[in-house]
Amino acid sequence: MDRSTLLAFLLAATALILIPGPNLFLIVTRSAAQGRRAGLATAAGVETATLVHLAVAVSGVAELITRSPAAFLVLKYAGAAYLLFLGVRALRGGTALLGPADGPHVRLLRAYLEGALVNLLNPKVTLFLLAFLPQFVRPEATDPGAEMRLLAAVFLLLAVLFDLGYACSGALLARRLRRSPRVLARQHWAVGGVYLALGALAALPGGM
Repeated sequence: MDRSTLLAFLLAATALILIPGPNLFLIVTRSAAQGRRAGLATAAGVETATLVHLAVAVSGVAELITRSPAAFLVLKYAGAAYLLFLGVRALRGGTALLGPADGPHVRLLRAYLEGALVNLLNPKVTLFLLAFLPQFVRPEATDPGAEMRLLAAVFLLLAVLFDLGYACSGALLARRLRRSPRVLARQHWAVGGVYLALGALAALPGGM
């Protein structure tokens, strides 16, 4: 994989991981309410489930490329359409809110399992990864499966780093977000903009 493609993936993946979502708010609120260890346990559970989603997405796309490069291109453009759909839906969506500042204390194992289940039981994550990852893989590549695995590893590493950061600074982040209701109320514009930009780039001739 050439450096420009990898750099584009790094920038796009970072933008996507920074988008506020259920996983981010779960980690932040757990850390804010019950301490850094609980936040770290929740983050570990979330990323365990992310690893499962990535494995499913990578194995499915790699097999598709091997069997039918033409079908892979269909998946690639279907993924671009899905990203555009997510962008439009986000622009029309409502406000994502933080959970309560205080909650019942939970054991670290339970915090881990809850983080894993919240992410694992969301099939949209696998669907999204199936739409996102192929945008950076060339079906004519020497080893497209290896490229997919590299992208998945980079995505997972970025997700782990950011989620650990959210867990370690959860209390501070939660306070700042609660003091910025306008930011929470308008975050869907940023979310929609990122999805629309990625979808538009993917739909252009040559893709990302």
